[in-house]
Amino acid sequence: MIRERVHAAYRRIELVDRPEIWVDLRPEAELSAEADALEARYAAGEPLPLYGRLAAVKGNIDVAGLPTTAGCPAYAYEPGTDAPVVARLKAAGALVLGTTNLDQFATGLVGTRSPHGAVRNAVDPAYVSGGSSSGSAVAVALGIADLALGTDTAGSGRVPAAFNGIVGLKPTPGLLPTNGVVPACASIDCVSIFARTVGEAELALRCLAEEGAFRIGVPASPGPLQDGWAEAYAAAVARYAAAGAVVTTVDLSPFLAAARLLYEGSFVAERYTAVGEFVEKHRDHVDPTVAGIITAARDLPAHRVFADQAELAAFKREADAVLSTVDALLLPTTTGHPTLAEVAADPVGANAALGRYTNFANLLGLSALAVPVGTVGGLPFGVMLVGPGHADAKLAALARSVEDRVRLAVVGAHLRGQPLNHELTSRGGRFVAATETAPEYRLHALATTPPKPGLVRVAEDGVAIKAEVWDLPVAGFGAFVAAVPAPLAIGRVRLADGSEVSGFLCEPAALAGAEDISAKGGWLAHLRS
Repeated sequence: MIRERVHAAYRRIELVDRPEIWVDLRPEAELSAEADALEARYAAGEPLPLYGRLAAVKGNIDVAGLPTTAGCPAYAYEPGTDAPVVARLKAAGALVLGTTNLDQFATGLVGTRSPHGAVRNAVDPAYVSGGSSSGSAVAVALGIADLALGTDTAGSGRVPAAFNGIVGLKPTPGLLPTNGVVPACASIDCVSIFARTVGEAELALRCLAEEGAFRIGVPASPGPLQDGWAEAYAAAVARYAAAGAVVTTVDLSPFLAAARLLYEGSFVAERYTAVGEFVEKHRDHVDPTVAGIITAARDLPAHRVFADQAELAAFKREADAVLSTVDALLLPTTTGHPTLAEVAADPVGANAALGRYTNFANLLGLSALAVPVGTVGGLPFGVMLVGPGHADAKLAALARSVEDRVRLAVVGAHLRGQPLNHELTSRGGRFVAATETAPEYRLHALATTPPKPGLVRVAEDGVAIKAEVWDLPVAGFGAFVAAVPAPLAIGRVRLADGSEVSGFLCEPAALAGAEDISAKGGWLAHLRS
């Protein structure tokens, strides 16, 4: 039972006798009551990937009900809500023991700069624990907490991990939200994760990470494209943006310059090395265009190879600099779809046009993924994601993010910040808009764990209910619907603008004895009241 784990943690706190770890430790009875509620959530079938983990939170991160001090009591304030990372931790099934000591205002790598005392090393108390996330690291290292949150601006999540023999995960800046974190250097602050194993840290990261926010680079102009293709490409870019990608204009000139080297430079000589002698001796058996390209490379001077290699290295440095600003380029896979007659009329020119966006990838050591995105004039049209070498999995994830999606209206426990919101985000769900239903519904507070509302469409006396619209990939939506427990079901919900989307509805039989909260206008207003 989780209550027993809580009890064991508090006995461990007494045993190790390290009061300097904590700024504020929550009462055991309070945590035990939360443990009982957590077990009820789990028994009801709620997915809780961090079920029963005990967590500590650095004292510069907001935990509702505890003061945020940043290690300076005079600075203390009472946060009204949890920081998003703490809310997500709880939503995933973790219980927060309390807030931990730190180098004041997260300034230091030693763990001694605090009016609450120096946090001693978990292995040898004669040594520093490292900072600034000292208390969080030691709470995990001493076996009190399973996980802990810290911050890391200049090493504050990694140095204490190293000094105490645990894992310290510093995510990419921006991956975890820093709302509700007292800033040290706001532009580069990160929330970090402490755990005893890499697997535990990785699991926590998946539960806390924000969805989406892929950055894609597009050219200011895609260059000459076949009729209708520029519009199709613009629509594809818009589709990625609608799926949550951040679109940035980038300079493609180093990529395109590298592409020209493939056939216009000395690299084509490798083709002569491979089959050139055969082509020379068997002209009657080789396509004339192929023979012309390969045999033309025979007389290229050797010095061209070294000059072109140096030029390619310069282009690669420029291309890598561009790719460092985005997760991937989004480009037309090619420039048009020629007919047989068009290729016959200009075999070299037609072929060269097709390679405008493809020729540079292997020269620059890049990964790429071509995906279909519709048709133009009845023929397939596709775009291509291009990323750094070994970014293959990231490109696939980005492509999946724009697969066909389903819109879903939620009105209760799946709203942002609510305990079941992770059921949407963990399945690839993305927030679209805050809105209202059409004035055709009544809302009731159901006796469920966790508390949920029941939305029912009525023939008269209906009101508009506050709602959020989310979208999910088809596969994620299917998995989500399969897990919806009775008495709730997924049906069609009419929104204020007259459109209809999938949404939560309630079986009328479940409303017996349930409080009608329609007059409050929505679930969050009911919770506040």
